[in-house]
Amino acid sequence: MYVKVRVKAGAKKETVLEVSKIHFEIAVREEAKQNLANKRVIALVAGHFRVPIKQVRIVSGHRSPSKILSLPG
Repeated sequence: MYVKVRVKAGAKKETVLEVSKIHFEIAVREEAKQNLANKRVIALVAGHFRVPIKQVRIVSGHRSPSKILSLPG
């Protein structure tokens, strides 16, 4: 399953807003440096869908605020 995510890095407050079943807007406190924001986004999406972190991966948008993530199932 693919999930579309729009990320705001360096936010004061961490939020996960579910726009639809496969589209999320996520704000993370980590900066977009050294892959920190991407790792936190993966952790939040894995927690939301209750899957292991290792099964979530970024398919597209490693350096962009708009990302596509792959989940099992």
